[in-house]
Amino acid sequence: MKTVIVTDSTAYIPKEVRERYHIEMIPLSVVLNGETYEEEVDLTAEQFYEEMKLGHKLPTSSQPSVGRFVQLFERLGKEYDAVISIHLSSGISGTYQGAVSAGKMVDSIKVFAYDSEISCMAQGFYAIDAAKMAAEGKEPEEIFARLDELKASTRAYFMVDDLSNLQRGGRLSSAQAMIGSLLNIKPLLHFVDKVIVPFEKIRTRKKALNRIFDLLGEDADKGIPLKASIIHANREEEAKEFQKELSQKYPNVDFSISYFGPVIATHLGEGAIGMTWMLK
Repeated sequence: MKTVIVTDSTAYIPKEVRERYHIEMIPLSVVLNGETYEEEVDLTAEQFYEEMKLGHKLPTSSQPSVGRFVQLFERLGKEYDAVISIHLSSGISGTYQGAVSAGKMVDSIKVFAYDSEISCMAQGFYAIDAAKMAAEGKEPEEIFARLDELKASTRAYFMVDDLSNLQRGGRLSSAQAMIGSLLNIKPLLHFVDKVIVPFEKIRTRKKALNRIFDLLGEDADKGIPLKASIIHANREEEAKEFQKELSQKYPNVDFSISYFGPVIATHLGEGAIGMTWMLK
């Protein structure tokens, strides 16, 4: 069975990597200053952060329509027998359900939708591994089993540098945001049961980052081979410094750098830093 992999834009897989592994991408959208942009298509992360510095109204985001999925699946059905469609957590977006619904509406290709239960480069790792297996001719069921293995070993933690976007987006009360800012609290977030929830509240940015590195160390110190990604919201140089430092400390970990694009950064804000890792 000839299988193709689809993921959505919130995996933030660079275009050249998607092309290398023949991964199809369906974009989510952001509404910014009254205009709708498809992230990774019409709007880059860099452009988004520049716009946000101008102090515009907080953008909103939206998932791809079922019709957009149908069009994509029907096009792929001309060349492939099956599609594995891997998407950000169903607990924070209806994108996965859109893929499920569209899969029931097409006859030319068999659709296997997969809920990553996470987002960003963790989701990207899933898509890349799936694409490698598809290129080897693995059946969709085998690929699904591998994705479940990866999911079981996946860890991801995010530090929010500025609480204002969470507050403006309704994820945090005004009082919590004010108190958190006064106390310089940097909340660590993670995914539990498909949604983003607080992990710990830490007083300073430095301590919050060190806590993430300590959590990585708990797994990396076991000596097992891991792959990890440092994810940043317009803090590329800082991410590169962390990559250099951590690569020297943990030679058994294959580090890469990714980013929070417009849809996710709408809620996390500029300056957020995260890390995800899983078994290699």
